[in-house]
Amino acid sequence: MPKFKVTIDRDQCISDMACVSLCPEVFEMNEEDGKSQIVAKYRVGGNPGEGEVPAELEECVKSAAEACPVSIIHVTKVE
Repeated sequence: MPKFKVTIDRDQCISDMACVSLCPEVFEMNEEDGKSQIVAKYRVGGNPGEGEVPAELEECVKSAAEACPVSIIHVTKVE
């Protein structure tokens, strides 16, 4: 079953929250800096801007990536 790597260029985040509203299973807002981050469940190596999600969340993360006004969310397939 493929997984999907999700990365957020957090330094470019404008806190639009499109990703959170479209895909709250994966994205949340960081309370300290107000920027988008990957929820702890899917985070990789403690990095708030990097995660890996199961295939069933593919549509969710891709719609969030497409909706991001600054295009800083990247989704790549991991075999």
